[in-house]
This record gives sequence, structure tokens and C-alpha cells, in this order.
Amino acid sequence: MHEMGIAQQLVQIALDAIPDDIEDPRIEALNLRIGKLASVVEHSLTFCFEIITKDTPLENARLVIEAVPVRIKCKTCDHQWEADTPMFRCPKCEDGEIEMISGREIDITSMELAD
Repeated sequence: MHEMGIAQQLVQIALDAIPDDIEDPRIEALNLRIGKLASVVEHSLTFCFEIITKDTPLENARLVIEAVPVRIKCKTCDHQWEADTPMFRCPKCEDGEIEMISGREIDITSMELAD
């Protein structure tokens, strides 16, 4: 289950981002963008996150996940589209030389600190 490794990295990034001058920081939410091809099972990620945040400033924080669609660009004709099937051939010119624009990312977009 690679979600545990992802959760550990997210927690480390979030902890490193907390300003040093905040006493007893509590993070309420971690806002994420996860691509549909990132192979992340949301339920597993949430479960792993809950386990490893115990006794940290992220304990009881919510993971707010925005699913990022797979966007593709044809290198031949510059046509862009959202793919919902594993067939990556340009629907306009039918060429197979494509570039993935989005769909694999795992990004922290922001975090919300408690007052």
C-alpha cells in the first residue's frame, strides 16, 4: 500500500510548512489535488493519514481532496482534451504522439490552521 508513504510525505511537508513562531499549532485541514492517474485510493490515504498524524499538529485534520482529471495534448495538432479511457490517441488527428498535461499530480494546495 503506497498510500502510507504518500501520507508520510504529506505530513512531513505540512509540518515543515508550519511557521516556527506559532505556539501549539493545530492544522484543521490539508487541501490536496490528486490526479486520477496517481493511483491513490482516497479511503486508504485517509486511513493512513489518520494513523500517522496521532499526537502531531495534524491529528484530527481533514484531508480535502480535489480529483484532477487526465488532460492530454496532441503534439502534432495541439488539440487538448480530457481522457476518460486508457486510449490516448488524439480524437482530432488520430495521432498517438501525446503529452500528458495533468492527471498524475499529488499536490498540497493549502492547509488551514486553527485559530
